[in-house]
Amino acid sequence: MKFSISQWGKAFYVFVRMESVLITLASIVALIVTVMGARYVHVGERSQWTLPLMIVVFALQLSELGIRGEARAACPLMDIGEICIFAAWSLTMFYLMVGSVYRLSLLGVFTAPLVLVLMLAALVPGALDADPQPVSDHQGATAIHSALSVLSYGAFGLAAVSAVMFLVLDKQLKGGHPSTGLFRNLPPIHSLTQSVARLLFLGLILLSVGVIFGFTAAYEGGISNHLWLATAVWIGYLVLLSVWQFRGMPPRTFSITAVFLFVFSLVIFPLL
Repeated sequence: MKFSISQWGKAFYVFVRMESVLITLASIVALIVTVMGARYVHVGERSQWTLPLMIVVFALQLSELGIRGEARAACPLMDIGEICIFAAWSLTMFYLMVGSVYRLSLLGVFTAPLVLVLMLAALVPGALDADPQPVSDHQGATAIHSALSVLSYGAFGLAAVSAVMFLVLDKQLKGGHPSTGLFRNLPPIHSLTQSVARLLFLGLILLSVGVIFGFTAAYEGGISNHLWLATAVWIGYLVLLSVWQFRGMPPRTFSITAVFLFVFSLVIFPLL
C-alpha cells in the first residue's frame, strides 16, 4: 500500500498532536530561555545558550506550521491558535534575523517571554482546530493578506521588545544605577531607538502590502472586520513613524507609543 506525501503528513500530524506536542515543547524551551536568561542578566553575564535554544524554538514552530499547512493545503491561519503560532514564529524569525545588530542573548531574554505568551495562547483549549481540514475556497490575495499581516506582527513585536529595553535603560540612567548587571548588558541607548524605528518601518512595509492585497480580495468578497482592523493598526503605525521622522518626538514617548500600539494590536488580535 503506497502513501502520498499528504497522507504521510496527516499521519505524522496525528502522531504528534496531543494538543500540540511540538508547541508544548517550544513553550518549554522558551520558558527555559526566559528563566535562564533572567538569571544570567541579573548577575551581569551573557548566556551562550540563548541563541541555540531560540533556534530550537523556531524549528519546533516551523515544524508545527508545516504540519498544519499540509493538513490545510494552505497557509495555516484558519483559527486563532494557528494565528498565534504564526505570530510567535514570525517574532522568533525576526529575532534570529536582526539579532546580530544587538547583543543576542539579551534581546532573546526580552523576546522569549512574548513568544511564550503567544504559544501558550495557542494551547488554550479550543484555540486550535483538533482536526484541520483542507481549505478549498481560500483566495490567493486573501492568503497573502493574512500571512503578511501576521508576519508584520513579528517586526512590530520585536520593535516593542526593543522599546521596552530602551525604557529599562532610560530608567536606570535616570535612577543612577549604571552598575547593575542589566545595564552592563544593554546596547547603547541611541542604537535602541534607531532599532525601534527600523523595525517599525519594516513592519509597516509588510502590513502595507498585506492591506493592499486585502482590499484587492475585498472586491470579490467585501471588506471584512479583519481588514478594517488591520487598516486601523496600519494607520496608527504610519502616524507614529511620520511624527517621529518629520516632526520629531522624545525617544521615551516614541518607545511608550510603540509598546502601546503593539499591546493594542494584541488586544484586538483575536478579531483579525
